Amino acid sequence: MGDAPTTRPVPEPDDDLVAAFWDHCAHDRLCFQRCSRCGAWRHLPRYVCAACGSADWQWEPSCGRGRIFSWTVTHQPLLRGFPESVPYAVVVVELEEGVRMVSGLRDLAPAALTLDLPVEVVFETVGNGMKLPFFRPRRA
Repeated sequence: MGDAPTTRPVPEPDDDLVAAFWDHCAHDRLCFQRCSRCGAWRHLPRYVCAACGSADWQWEPSCGRGRIFSWTVTHQPLLRGFPESVPYAVVVVELEEGVRMVSGLRDLAPAALTLDLPVEVVFETVGNGMKLPFFRPRRA
């Protein structure tokens, strides 16, 4: 008996704000909330600004560029998915807007990662047609 095909886990939004973030991604847009009072960017989505306490905000597009802030390399497959991908890097990217985001790395071997490496967002369709943001080395 052969192994069943592996499917990648996909986000399952349980909140309207989180669902809105993924809806922007579905249209190849990396967007974050921005406080209308103090201008602070934020991610993960939430209802109130951590900087000033305001509940007034809007979604704004990110430029999609940032730098590697931190990373870890995974050498063991997750229980639910993609053993063909190990080893792979899970990166923390600090975007130019100031938010930090956890994501995956594309177009670079994990061993070649360096602190402050300039990266840019790229979207990939996975699972049920959902698009996920990943990062790759910035192209000139």
